[in-house]
Amino acid sequence: MTLSPSSTVEPAIEVKNICKSFGFRRAVSNLSFEVQRGEFLTIFGANGAGKTTLLNILSGRTRPSSGTAKVAGFDVTEANPKMRKEIGVISHATCLYPDLSPLENLEFYAKMYGLDRPEECAEKAVEGAGLKKRRHDPVRTFSRGMLQRLTIARATLHQPSILFLDEPFTGLDPLASGALKDYLRSLHTDQRTLLMTTHDISCGLEMGDHIAVQIDGRFALMEPNNGLDPVAFESRYMNLITGGKEG
Repeated sequence: MTLSPSSTVEPAIEVKNICKSFGFRRAVSNLSFEVQRGEFLTIFGANGAGKTTLLNILSGRTRPSSGTAKVAGFDVTEANPKMRKEIGVISHATCLYPDLSPLENLEFYAKMYGLDRPEECAEKAVEGAGLKKRRHDPVRTFSRGMLQRLTIARATLHQPSILFLDEPFTGLDPLASGALKDYLRSLHTDQRTLLMTTHDISCGLEMGDHIAVQIDGRFALMEPNNGLDPVAFESRYMNLITGGKEG
């Protein structure tokens, strides 16, 4: 599956016949697709559909059982440091130190990334995340929404060209969800590709310019989001995950 018309530019993400098994259970099953640079792909799917496993493969955290995948032109199985510089990962773990402030956390990670002027990088990232007023407060006092924005700031300090987000809207109230959407829009540029998994159909359709539905490790649906209606799409989605067929 390819999201956009053929291009001479190398895709940001290129997956060919990827499989991943855990014992007798296959989490990702013969999956092939491409995502072009600057696109935002939202992947919907029930728990156990293989979404997190797919993100772990693409970010180099898990090796596929078979098949190939390239991210930013790099083979995901080769643990290339250059690929690490091109990706940012937001998972269920924040990887933040609770007793440190946002500035202290981000300055620490900026130094780990080897960035010039880490203090300046941290200040800029905190402001971009909308947390300037709380920049000196310990992270343990933050709400779920604030933690999510700070986590994304941490993952984008090094200006990656590809961002992977695993269920970023989970547990957020409407206000926090709105703030997170605004932040993600500010990060989505022509040169930055985003791939996000979510259960939230409304948020997923609002953010993604392309969508997919993953069922039993495969994409049952993949198409551009040309103003899809959330109510109509939810009906299609429920039909797919409960075993029905479109049409």
